[in-house]
Amino acid sequence: MTATEVTATTVRATMFSTALVANRGEIAVRVIRTLRELGIESVAVYSDADAGARHVREADVAVRIGPAPARESYLNIAAVVAAAAATAA
Repeated sequence: MTATEVTATTVRATMFSTALVANRGEIAVRVIRTLRELGIESVAVYSDADAGARHVREADVAVRIGPAPARESYLNIAAVVAAAAATAA
């Protein structure tokens, strides 16, 4: 099979069904859109400061991981891993 023959069905059948997007902003939105095109559920993580952000609204599931300071949310590895475990991502 060539790269051009790979379809969303092929990817879905051989990989995973849910992905956690541990980023924010435009990059996260692009990843979420691509996951949707592939038929893969997206899980966004967010801090209190990003609760209304676009990546949170566009994801299939959104999980709060802490307060606004990055060291207490996005850089809190335990919180990110807990979000992944809670959503089977």
